[in-house]
Amino acid sequence: MTMKNRWKRIGMAALTAATGTVVCYAQDAPAHPRQAVPTSLVVHGYDGQVPVIQRNGHAYVEVEGLARITESSLSFQGSRIVLTLPQTVPPGVAPTSPATPPVPAQEEKGYSREFLRAAVEEMSVIREWRSAIENAIRTNNPVEQSWVSNYRTIADTRMEMASASTTTDADRQALALLQNAKGMIQQLSDRFLSMRSNLSYVSPDSLANDPLDKKILACAQGVAGQAVPGGQFQDVSACH
Repeated sequence: MTMKNRWKRIGMAALTAATGTVVCYAQDAPAHPRQAVPTSLVVHGYDGQVPVIQRNGHAYVEVEGLARITESSLSFQGSRIVLTLPQTVPPGVAPTSPATPPVPAQEEKGYSREFLRAAVEEMSVIREWRSAIENAIRTNNPVEQSWVSNYRTIADTRMEMASASTTTDADRQALALLQNAKGMIQQLSDRFLSMRSNLSYVSPDSLANDPLDKKILACAQGVAGQAVPGGQFQDVSACH
């Protein structure tokens, strides 16, 4: 009987990680087993099975069958049988790869879109507020507490939205300019409300050369000029 057709018992196996080679030392099974219980060997991740004979508490498997279902190569070196395992991933088993740590999102640079949207709305309220004061004075109409309070309420709401949407350094720096602009328009309103309360005369050209009014206008224009998503903060001296 040739070695190829005999049943072999795997007595020792050494797995070499670098070469993927398993070296099996084989010895002949006794010619007349006392008891044989037919079972089969299944290798997880591979199709097929190999017959197994159990005898005296030991299991015996045909190495050629094992090589066949694992798609390995089999060679004979004297008294040794060399089983070389494939380097590929077994069929039916998903390939694994080292876990790649998530790449932290880079902090957004420049102005964020959300902040700019809120900032533009805030500056629009401030400009409308200023225009209302200017029109009232030019047409000899009083600056009324009712509509001033309405502008103040809207400006406060828009400012809260701008503050809540700051995510970058540029957003936070520009927020300070918005707060200064709101403070200046409030100061201008308070001046004319006080003059009305004291029954003081207000000339129609009171704002023609008014430094505070000019600062408010220059501040609004300076902030609007850099309101570009991703744009870098540039300080506006008129807002201070």
